[in-house]
Amino acid sequence: MRVFKTASTTFFLMFLLVGCSTGGGESAAARSNANSESERLTEWLDQEFEEDLAFSPQWRTQLGDKTDYDKLDDVSEATRDRYLQWRRDSVAEMRERFDYDKLNAEAKTSYDTWVYLLEQAEAAEPWRRHDYLLGAGGPHAELPNFMINYHEVDSVSDLEAYISRLRQVGPVLDTYLGRAQAAAEQGVRQPRFDYDLAIEEIERVLSGTPFSAEGESPLWADARAKIAKLQESGKISAEQASDYLGQVRESLVTEMRPAYSRVLSWLRNDRELAAEPGQGVWALPEGEDYYNMRLQQMTTLDISADEIHEFGLAEVKRLRAEMEKIKEQVGFEGSLQEFFVFLREDPQFYFPNTDEGREAYLQLARDYLDGVNKKLPEYFGILPKADLIVKRVEPFREQPGAAQHYFPGTPDGSRPGIFYAHLSDMSAMAKYQLEVIAYHEGNPGHHMQISIAQELQDIPRFRTQYGYTAFVEGWALYSELLAKEMGSYEDPYSDFGRLSTEMWRAIRLVVDTGMHAKQWTQEQAIQYFLDNSPQPEAAVRSEIQRYLRWPAQATAYKIGMQKILDLREEARDALGDKFDIRGFHDTVLGGGALPLSVLKKRVQGWVEQELGRED
Repeated sequence: MRVFKTASTTFFLMFLLVGCSTGGGESAAARSNANSESERLTEWLDQEFEEDLAFSPQWRTQLGDKTDYDKLDDVSEATRDRYLQWRRDSVAEMRERFDYDKLNAEAKTSYDTWVYLLEQAEAAEPWRRHDYLLGAGGPHAELPNFMINYHEVDSVSDLEAYISRLRQVGPVLDTYLGRAQAAAEQGVRQPRFDYDLAIEEIERVLSGTPFSAEGESPLWADARAKIAKLQESGKISAEQASDYLGQVRESLVTEMRPAYSRVLSWLRNDRELAAEPGQGVWALPEGEDYYNMRLQQMTTLDISADEIHEFGLAEVKRLRAEMEKIKEQVGFEGSLQEFFVFLREDPQFYFPNTDEGREAYLQLARDYLDGVNKKLPEYFGILPKADLIVKRVEPFREQPGAAQHYFPGTPDGSRPGIFYAHLSDMSAMAKYQLEVIAYHEGNPGHHMQISIAQELQDIPRFRTQYGYTAFVEGWALYSELLAKEMGSYEDPYSDFGRLSTEMWRAIRLVVDTGMHAKQWTQEQAIQYFLDNSPQPEAAVRSEIQRYLRWPAQATAYKIGMQKILDLREEARDALGDKFDIRGFHDTVLGGGALPLSVLKKRVQGWVEQELGRED
């Protein structure tokens, strides 16, 4: 499932943690020199990270920092140019100021990662106009979500900053619109269905007061609640509250709505020029090279589309065999395909499409998480401090059948992590898959990994916030299997749900490469998915659309999981009786969300350390 998307061009939140020790063969003087140089590097990188944050006031807010609280991100191409040059200058300065050979192992990881970030930015630069900016979940939906869920109002100055940001929503949307128009002029257009989804989202944002007579718009309801909270606490008077509400209304009606209308008008006109049905990125200018770049950035490995496709086909075959065993265990008479239909259609596997059914779904997720949390100390030495809440996606951005996702809390724990579920169509939310999804999004999955990363000390701060999809999603998928090893999935249907979600990720390898590299049609991909998975058709269609609009991202899950499993088995083989699952997990999570090649070095360092340890 998706972890989160950022509103600016360069800030893709993820995470890193502590590292391996250097071993005992060096002299005390050498270790002292390494520590001194390493401490200097850490201090310098923290200063650089502050400069990095200055490019994104919204990222600061998401981290619980109210610096530049009255500003939204500058998302112009000119600022992207400045950001890339800043990264180039920063790496050049680091190379000039620090002696790599004098760094300890942990500092070398930081150094290498800082260089890697520049390399990734450079690799993506030729394709800056290939991203689909104004599709489903774009800035038109992200900005209201940011204002509602991240901009907290605890004081008058916070409220004035909130109104200042509302006034900037229009200019930010206009900037995105200009970039989307420039991309379209170069032949880069999102699939037509993505125009339709974005249009629906905008219409929901603009529905209700103060834009129309029926109901309340999401932003108006949010602003009204935040202003009322200040009034109730005695921080503003009734007269001031009325004045602030007037400012909010003016910002929404005279500044924000016209910008949304401009985006809406362009989407409606430009959609006629988009491909219908949607095509993979092979159809874009230099689409093959673009997709190869995306694969490298998402997997952090040099692996071809053909290799990924073949691995996916092999995993689908393996997982079908595992599914057959559970089908026999529950006594179902019929083919696996018929079992899929049974799971999709039998009402026993779904909560009712009512408010009571939705709350029952959320409560069952909480119950599963409560159960697994009790077992975590047996498998982990490092545990998260941050809380986790489970809630429904806000109506203005909810999509039937869309994937559940996780939003991180703040590093200081003042805002908890959130496991979000799309519940507008309960027929797409199977009960038997809920247990595995809860572990993926919560513990020991995203919430655990991300929270631990953010809570780490004594490493450069950037390593607690940056990250890589293959690691973050690979860990979450690994955690689904780990939960079984911890004793979960007592119901065989829930265990089938676990297999079905791993199958889901294996299918992704096949259909993502199929659509973007092998010119599969959308319908081909949907049929392959339905033939090999019990996923409801509504969820399948939503997933396929997601892969089309977000090329290569879906391949990172299974690739990352397999790498973690491979490293675990290599460590177990090397250590034998010395292998400790808690130590392995703390090593993986204790270094943060690393590129997979860097993770391999880290685990190898831990193995060498354990082999050298006296019994």
